[in-house]
Amino acid sequence: WAAGDMRCKGFLVGGTAVRTTLAGEGLQHQDGQSHLLSYPIPNLVAYDPAFAYELAVIIRDGIYRMYEKQEDVYYYITVMNENYVQPEMPASPAGGPMGKHIKEGILKGMYKFSESKKKSNTKAHLLGSGTILNECIKAAEILEDKYKVSTDVWSVTSYKQLRLDAMEASRHNVLNPGKKEKVPYIQEITKDEKGVFVAASDYVQILADSIAKYLPSPLTTLGTYGYGRSETRKSLRDFFEVDAKHIVYTTLYALYKDGKIKADVLKKAHKDLGIIPDKPNPLKA
Repeated sequence: WAAGDMRCKGFLVGGTAVRTTLAGEGLQHQDGQSHLLSYPIPNLVAYDPAFAYELAVIIRDGIYRMYEKQEDVYYYITVMNENYVQPEMPASPAGGPMGKHIKEGILKGMYKFSESKKKSNTKAHLLGSGTILNECIKAAEILEDKYKVSTDVWSVTSYKQLRLDAMEASRHNVLNPGKKEKVPYIQEITKDEKGVFVAASDYVQILADSIAKYLPSPLTTLGTYGYGRSETRKSLRDFFEVDAKHIVYTTLYALYKDGKIKADVLKKAHKDLGIIPDKPNPLKA
């Protein structure tokens, strides 16, 4: 808050961010709330990238805005204390909603990372951020191969940017009745998408909840509510229910509630995935 009040410029980098990438750390170190706390600071631009190419695009944008355009903004970027494969920037889907603007999507807060080639009546969209995007990618593979669910994966680099853009569009429309309405970016890129939406991140669920009303169908959110724990990454992700198996099961449950799959499929998945209903509740301290 002080940096914003003083109109500072520069990059604040959360170098060991989030709750499930600090294996062995406990309450005092694991961060699941900083992106939520960034919301009230108007000149703070916050991002939670998953991959190196996303980070490169964001850093270049920050240099351009702060030092070339001389905007009074500064950046908060969370990166992870974890090694994983860094893919190349994906090609834009031909004729898709993103066109050739993957970089624009990164900066505006969301883009389609991968699009299913499977044609199915059951359709799902997985929204992942930071290192948990990797869990969404794994979950998509399981949903497609084992449960025949056509699954697209979206990278959400900034819930704050998405929310602010939607709020600005709403304000413009309220104050300018009769004029052409502005369409929020998130609605523009998802308006033609069918199926259920499930978001997973290393931050509290309410972060993803902040964009729920702008999506074409209800959003189910998974996050790391509560205090941190001293455990391995795998155990932490299982505890907080943000790992691939919980993403898969939550997606199947959403499809069940939407009438797209039958109860027996959900019950079998419950057993196959090893979902434990009476395990410790992450919503309690």
